[in-house]
Formats: sequence, structure tokens, C-alpha cells
Amino acid sequence: MADALVSIQIIPKTKNGESVIPYVDEAIKVIEDSGVKYEVHPLETTMEGDLGLLLSIIAEMNARMIEVGSSNVISQVKILYQPDGITMNELTEKYR
Repeated sequence: MADALVSIQIIPKTKNGESVIPYVDEAIKVIEDSGVKYEVHPLETTMEGDLGLLLSIIAEMNARMIEVGSSNVISQVKILYQPDGITMNELTEKYR
């Protein structure tokens, strides 16, 4: 069972002010390739899973930004850690 929800907004520094969208797409692909449950929202992406695993995915996302040409990256992260278990659905079902 998932013990954490982690939301991340990744902000790569781009060359010559180019669009960040291709970079963000690469970051989301890192999440997708990890196999964890996630949801993309307009300003951030939320992942559900083991806290340690989710933090390692964030590290991989940052490394990927550098690999694709960003000189640095800002990652804004929100973490809900609940050892007895938590899901995105538990927090949002009343709104759906």
C-alpha cells in the first residue's frame, strides 16, 4: 500500500528562453516509465507510492533534465507521508 503522495512541479532552465514543455514531457516520461500511479495536473504532477521510491523518481527527473540540455532545475515538491496508507482517490473522491 502507498504510504505517500508526492506532487512535483519541475522548472528546468532552458536555452535561450525556449519552451519548457518538451522538458516537462521528458520529466513526466520518467514518472510513466517508473510504473507508479500518477496524475498530471496543469501546474504539477502527483505520484502515489512508497516515499523512498517517489523521492528516487524525483532525483531521476532532475538528472533527465540535465541530460536533455537544461543547465539547472528547480523542483517544487509537496509530500504527504502517511505510514498507514494513503491514496489520491481518498483525498479527491468527493470532488469527482
